[in-house]
Amino acid sequence: MKSKIILAAAALCIAASLQAKVTLPSFFGDNMVLQQNADVAIWGTTDKGPKTVTVAPSWTRTRYKVTADAAGKWFLRIPTPSAGGPYSISFNDGDKLTISNVLLGEVWFCSGQSNMEMPMNGFDSQPVEGGTDAILGAKPSVPIRMCTIKRKASLVPVDTSVGSWEENTPEAVAGTSATAYFFATRLHEVLGVPVGLLITDWGGSHIEAWINRETLEAGFKEEFDLAFLEGREVPKKPHHKPCLLFNGQVAPLVPFTFKGMLWYQGEANRLHPEQYTRLQPAYVKMMRKLFENPEAPFYFVQIAPYKYDNPDDIDVGIFNLAQEKTLALIPNSGMAATVDVGEFGTIHPCKKKQVGDRLAFQALVKTYGIKGIEADAPTFKSVVFQDGMALVTMNAGPRGISPRGQDLTGFELAGEDGVWYPATARVSKVYNLKVTSEHVPAPVKVRYCMHDWSVGTVFNGFGIPALPFTTDN
Repeated sequence: MKSKIILAAAALCIAASLQAKVTLPSFFGDNMVLQQNADVAIWGTTDKGPKTVTVAPSWTRTRYKVTADAAGKWFLRIPTPSAGGPYSISFNDGDKLTISNVLLGEVWFCSGQSNMEMPMNGFDSQPVEGGTDAILGAKPSVPIRMCTIKRKASLVPVDTSVGSWEENTPEAVAGTSATAYFFATRLHEVLGVPVGLLITDWGGSHIEAWINRETLEAGFKEEFDLAFLEGREVPKKPHHKPCLLFNGQVAPLVPFTFKGMLWYQGEANRLHPEQYTRLQPAYVKMMRKLFENPEAPFYFVQIAPYKYDNPDDIDVGIFNLAQEKTLALIPNSGMAATVDVGEFGTIHPCKKKQVGDRLAFQALVKTYGIKGIEADAPTFKSVVFQDGMALVTMNAGPRGISPRGQDLTGFELAGEDGVWYPATARVSKVYNLKVTSEHVPAPVKVRYCMHDWSVGTVFNGFGIPALPFTTDN
């Protein structure tokens, strides 16, 4: 009987110890990357307060203390120095928890639908160009780390998620977003610091699924019926429904500290371009507010050409114009152009390295101040119709547009009858194109790469393709 009492008492002590131990969100753990030179947010739980938690990062002798609330929740911010590591961080509320192999560097929040999700090892019958080399070349000694949050949809915001940080190993890279990883690789090569990727995505998701209820009720009340959020069951296809992915996959991460955001989404919203010009700025404003990062850079990807239901439709072209319009509506933003890397037969282009690199060019030039390249795509500036041709002037970098000396396709001209015909363009001056068509002797309108399936042929001096345009409103 005495031995049973002793065992029961021991069990109670163990249970109390386990209950008291600090618990961290899944994305705070071994191998993680924290944003350098920042006051980074760290939070967790202990047993019910008031109880003091001491946080001790190994990069400083300073010890940070915080008192948990009545529910055992605690939150604090601690300053980080310049990039480096590996470090450890210990958490002590009477029992000690330590996370190890922590790096300080540049952290980017990556989100979107399937083209952000597409891993380095590709989808079925849809490989990633260069994926094999990237997987086999991955080495833990290269300080790129990834944390992918598992899918979760919820009717209400939740405070837990599943996702852990992985080192730069072939197995981990194989399952990581190819776009995000190529971005990180280029960033690390240029900056020479650790790069962390916090990734949350869902293939086929609509942008409104990533936006919280407060934002949609404030600005889109008549456009989205949110009554289903009062129900008890998550609807089928939750990635098509407002708020559900924000609640399950973003809310638990708030307010994790990061440098900026990458966004690869839009295919699911392409038939509603005008609405998208309002939703994307609203999404960014929401994210910046919630993550207490009001000037966080936001770099997104133009949706690529694809045949969809009819390759001759112009839904993609119109949506591309809507995406371009958001650049003026979102401060500190940039877009990676993709009109040259689409694939006719799949919505998931294999050239993810070009996409990741172009996102990195945006960040390197606009966020990190690297000089010497032009990261932005050429855009339409003006046109003059004369002598049976359209004389198009483009906005471009210091080296103008290219290539010279060859016929460029993707252009169309229309006369007074409004009927469009294929046209050919040639670079005539640094920023000018002459566009002609034997079918249109007196053109009054010109457009470029406006079809669902188009192939970009005009570039700036650094290989960035020109954005689609039309003079037909």
